Amino acid sequence: MGTLRGAGLAATACGRALSGWRASAGHLRSAPRASRRGAPVGRTRGTAAPSRAAAASSALLQADVLDLDEDEDDLEVFSKDASLMDMNSFSPVMPTSPLSMINQVKFEDEPDLKDLFITVDEPESHVTTIETFITYRIITKTSRGEFDSSEFEVRRRYQDFLWLKGKLEEAHPTLIIPPLPEKFIVKGMVERFNDDFIETRRKALHKFLNRIADHPTLTFNEDFKIFLTAQARELSSHKKQGPGLLSKMGQTVRAVALSMRGVKSRPEEFMEMNDFIEIFSQKINLIDKISQRIYKEEREYFDEMKEYGPIHILWSASEEDLVDTLSGVASCIDKCCKATEKRMAGLSEALLPVVHEYVLYSEMLMGVMKRRDQIQAELDSKVEALTYKKADTDLLTEEIGKLEDKVECANNALKADWERWKQNMQNDIKSAFTDMAEENIHYYEQCLATWESFLTSQTDLHWEEASEDKI
Repeated sequence: MGTLRGAGLAATACGRALSGWRASAGHLRSAPRASRRGAPVGRTRGTAAPSRAAAASSALLQADVLDLDEDEDDLEVFSKDASLMDMNSFSPVMPTSPLSMINQVKFEDEPDLKDLFITVDEPESHVTTIETFITYRIITKTSRGEFDSSEFEVRRRYQDFLWLKGKLEEAHPTLIIPPLPEKFIVKGMVERFNDDFIETRRKALHKFLNRIADHPTLTFNEDFKIFLTAQARELSSHKKQGPGLLSKMGQTVRAVALSMRGVKSRPEEFMEMNDFIEIFSQKINLIDKISQRIYKEEREYFDEMKEYGPIHILWSASEEDLVDTLSGVASCIDKCCKATEKRMAGLSEALLPVVHEYVLYSEMLMGVMKRRDQIQAELDSKVEALTYKKADTDLLTEEIGKLEDKVECANNALKADWERWKQNMQNDIKSAFTDMAEENIHYYEQCLATWESFLTSQTDLHWEEASEDKI
């Protein structure tokens, strides 16, 4: 009875968590949609009240969780031992009515014909000297013209799925890539490659590929096509064509630097989206833990109840007067055991995988928002650098203007002084040569006069001597 009471309390707490989450998400769910596909949701009035309701519901939920069990280790996070069924995603913004959910999933403008069918089956274990791993057969049937054939069959291991997810995130950093199941097992999984674990992972990988195939953008990704069609050697060769280690390290360092820098002004719609993701992540993680707690207590209750049937059968053998009564009790217990087992199967196949998938989706959404913020941070840094350069450009432009004026003044001054100097130079040289010429003329006239005077005196003397000789 104590176990049954604990399960009831856990169910009540789970219901309160859902109610609190709906209250916190009410302002986004009530916002008008721009189209049937869903446009970015704007902020509506009255967001403070939902926030208070969410805080109150979160406090009540935490109180209920604490009342369930003081041992925190009992809250085991779901990973592998619950099988994943192929079903529609549990979306927090969808109405709870099944008809409304169908209307949300089927859009009028979506084509009814599907041209890509993917099946993941036949897991196969491989043991080498280095490692042990599982490969899964992937059968692809398609009518698309870009494929070389209509049917392909390949085998892929988990690392290949990780590679595909990484390539999709690299090519489409702000698209919501479907999550992969965790690589490592959780507490409580005794054997790594038991049948339940392998089947759980197979279903999760099947859902992963089909979600990509149904995505309007990811389905046409070239790496996705190669993943579905290439044989092992071709895929290995294609993987080696990616960027080198140094390039990846550079991108990582740049991304870390941008994330440390942060975003200065995130648009309001993305602020709302980020707030929604944070609240959704908190609520869905709590719901996941509570769901696991409910499943665990149901399992304990089932194991205990299975023992009471044989006990009453044995008891009836020793009590002749109570044979019919004890046999009837044993029959009732057996029927309740079967009903409980069916209920547990529905819980593990319907609720648990969907809730845990959206736990992984919440982590994926945080990564998407971080990558969007990195892109905006890079834009902000470029704009800031351009602003600094523009300021430097304005300063240089002002200095250039001053220098241009200075050069113009210098040019005019030089040209004016050049003409003055040139004129003075011509006058000075002309005057110098003229004076020198006049001096030379005076000099030669003086010398000529001297010689002429001397020659005249000599001529007169010669004539006198000649006259005396004649006498």
